[in-house]
Amino acid sequence: MMFNVLATCMGIDIPDILPNITHIAVTLIKIAVPIGLIIYGMVDLGKAVMASDEKKIKEAQSLFIKRIVAAVLVFFIVAIVQLVFGVLANASQGTDTELDGDSINSCINTFLNGANS
Repeated sequence: MMFNVLATCMGIDIPDILPNITHIAVTLIKIAVPIGLIIYGMVDLGKAVMASDEKKIKEAQSLFIKRIVAAVLVFFIVAIVQLVFGVLANASQGTDTELDGDSINSCINTFLNGANS
């Protein structure tokens, strides 16, 4: 027998599997991005140093810096999205919409922290 567990998000019942999958994906991204950055950086810089070519070392450093910038953007995308929705939620509190800032923030927290938290 399968249980149909629902999570409430802004007054809408959704299957709790959706927020839980989102929570797992966000957690994996937060772990995998820094580890991948370290591993790829070590491999690229290691190859360049072993080749003893100044041009390849500079290229590897440039690539590593680009990867750091991309990793920072990916790592903080959750915080940026949460900030944008928080600002929009606060802006919509004074209007006649049915959505209030607290329900939007609780919905975002449900998706980031899982339905059972």
